[in-house]
Amino acid sequence: MHWSDEAACARAAAALAAAAPQDAVITLEGGLGAGKTTFVRHFLQALGVQGHIRSPTYTVMESYDVGWPISHFDFYRFEGPQEWEDAGFRDVFALPGLKLCEWPQKVQVMMPARDLTLHLHADEQGRRHVRLHACSALGCRLARAIRSS
Repeated sequence: MHWSDEAACARAAAALAAAAPQDAVITLEGGLGAGKTTFVRHFLQALGVQGHIRSPTYTVMESYDVGWPISHFDFYRFEGPQEWEDAGFRDVFALPGLKLCEWPQKVQVMMPARDLTLHLHADEQGRRHVRLHACSALGCRLARAIRSS
């Protein structure tokens, strides 16, 4: 897929929100500035989250509740699996709810099975190139929702 502008990103995020993935693991991969946090912000707004949506780059996890729990992670600063254990994320991932994970490759060994991965790449014109990788039946349904946007 290609998102020519932020409005296209917002439409894709709204389409995913409409699919209401209440208990899923969705990962977002891509370099700095690829649009991972922007997509998550549009997605959370489409689900009804009000106010400023902070990037969890320094807090590592931000939590939301839209009738079901959502955890937004940014593992950019992680250096190894021990940080995962020390932060108690094994327990967080064992609970029901939606998990949105940026920089999952930093915790690859510890990450539970994911349902959907969005691979984002920004080109020099500011367009986002998006590749979807579904890893479960739920992930396939969510990928179809995004593609329909």
